[in-house]
Amino acid sequence: MATAYKKLGAADLSATTNTSIYTVPSSKMSIVNCNVTNRSASAVTFRIAVAESGTPGNEDYYQYDTSLAANESFQRTGIMMDTTKVLVAYGSSGDISVVADGIEVDT
Repeated sequence: MATAYKKLGAADLSATTNTSIYTVPSSKMSIVNCNVTNRSASAVTFRIAVAESGTPGNEDYYQYDTSLAANESFQRTGIMMDTTKVLVAYGSSGDISVVADGIEVDT
């Protein structure tokens, strides 16, 4: 089983839009850390989900409308993702950056 620790994806979120950050490749599983940064001078809210597609269902959310103070960061670690699952982020503002890093393991 080969593993690789690396940056898996990143995005500058558009306001009130689901954004696919990372999709687990075929024949892999991943352990993902998701870092959310508020680049604005005002508080924002964000969501993180792991879904079958870029549109999460209610059952897919790890964080939902979580508040993040001005110029602060949040990290969610150890998110287990199966083959072809999608890490999706959503923000109340366009001033939010999301970076995913982690480990991909051959299945």
